[in-house]
Amino acid sequence: MSEGISVESLLEEARLAKAMPSPKERLRLREAAGLTRDQVAAAVGVSRGTVQNWEREGGSTPTPPARLPYLQLLEGLAQLHPAPAPAAQGPDPVAELLAGAASSATPPPPTPAPATPAPPVPAAFTSLETLRGSDGLAIEGDPGPCVRCGIETTYQSTDGRPLHAGALCQPAPTAPAPAAPAPVAPVPARVPARPQRRSKSAERAEADLMGLIRGAVEQEAERAGGDEEAALAALVKRAIPDVMHLFNETRATARYEYTAYPALPDILHKPSKREPDQIWEARPAYTNPAYSLRAPKADLRVTALDVNAAYLSALKVWLPVGKLEHTTGMDGVGPKRSGVHLITPAEWAHPHLPDPLGDRDEPGALWITDATLRLLLRLSGPKWALTNAPTVHESWTSGATENFLDALRKLLTAARSEAIAAGDTLLLEYVKAMYSKFVSTMGESVHNREMVRPDWMHNIHSQAYALHCGRAYKAHQAGLDVVALKHTDELHVIGDWRQVFTEGRGVAEMKIKQGDGKTSGEYLVGKVTR
Repeated sequence: MSEGISVESLLEEARLAKAMPSPKERLRLREAAGLTRDQVAAAVGVSRGTVQNWEREGGSTPTPPARLPYLQLLEGLAQLHPAPAPAAQGPDPVAELLAGAASSATPPPPTPAPATPAPPVPAAFTSLETLRGSDGLAIEGDPGPCVRCGIETTYQSTDGRPLHAGALCQPAPTAPAPAAPAPVAPVPARVPARPQRRSKSAERAEADLMGLIRGAVEQEAERAGGDEEAALAALVKRAIPDVMHLFNETRATARYEYTAYPALPDILHKPSKREPDQIWEARPAYTNPAYSLRAPKADLRVTALDVNAAYLSALKVWLPVGKLEHTTGMDGVGPKRSGVHLITPAEWAHPHLPDPLGDRDEPGALWITDATLRLLLRLSGPKWALTNAPTVHESWTSGATENFLDALRKLLTAARSEAIAAGDTLLLEYVKAMYSKFVSTMGESVHNREMVRPDWMHNIHSQAYALHCGRAYKAHQAGLDVVALKHTDELHVIGDWRQVFTEGRGVAEMKIKQGDGKTSGEYLVGKVTR
């Protein structure tokens, strides 16, 4: 007899080899027992998101060491809550039940009047598709009137407009005629009330999170005893854990999970702490060769504009939410996918405009983010026609959403606006530290161990640069001369910029850059070429 083999070990192996119930059945058993995902997660030693993935069609499959206790739990729940017997062929059992319940009534219920036909859907909306995550589930955003039926919904189309999930619009409720008995309202007519409840809940949640932000500032100010510099240093020091807590809280009601530690291709790994990975973020560093400060006739006035909260705005970007998958050619390119791509760009023949790929030292193929690729594809389209489309050789992408960080972005934007309105420097700098450090540490960073997503970091950086290039192209189209485009927040133009951009300190506004002794908000240049 072989040593080390026991009946219990054989039973454990048999259980591990046993097929798991389907995700749908796992979900049914948990809900039938009235258990939460948090309870199951704590019992089997995994996270809540893992349990949610186990209960989702197309999600992950339980693996050791959590597989055995999870299977034992499901077996016990199946004994307590056996699956209902499959319906036999024949009449609908629900209809039979209703018929039996109504058989004692003397008169049959009146036949309801035919429903008023719904108005035709405009042709522009018939081809809209629901925005979905990598798991195929519809993604929720801000509530708004559906473009098809006008009833409020939290779901949206792939182009960002409110749209009922799967285009399953609900009929608008109508008042019953006073003389006729009110018919039983169909279930779909009550569906629009759900987004309103969620909206109020979201408002309460945002108010609670705003209280956390204000509370942190008040706490550090009190600890510092009026020393604003000491309070600010303390707030900057705690910015990373604080913003990660806010991020997790804004994700609490999300309908889909994300992969915090995906297996990354070599191109997204740093060869060493001091060496970058292979992704080119397309940071702009542009100066128009037609102008010079040293020109003989420096009589053209330039205004240096400052972009507000560039990285905060860039949180609205398509991000891959799952494990990156390798594809070749254009297979990894699509409106619902994001990641990184190896491309050979087309020639940029516009010296009077910044190159969307920034100032590259080496020509040829390079790895770029999805945010940069989307910009290149827009610029090669019929609206702009500034370049040809790049050649895509291969990609690492997954299913994506543009709204992944939107709740966090809106929360920090509201806190920033409040700080500006109140003249609260501590609050303003604290918010800035949170969103800037959130972006800079989500890659391979020793300062943030809660996620390793360098693909997100690169895409957010690139989105900030893409938005910056977009401002330069918009200025040029409006008749302004673009003199320089620097970093993420400097745009130098000649002309009446207030006719193009709104002046102010809001995230969608621009202001004249403050001089620091070396640079000024306004200066003179001369024209050196025609």
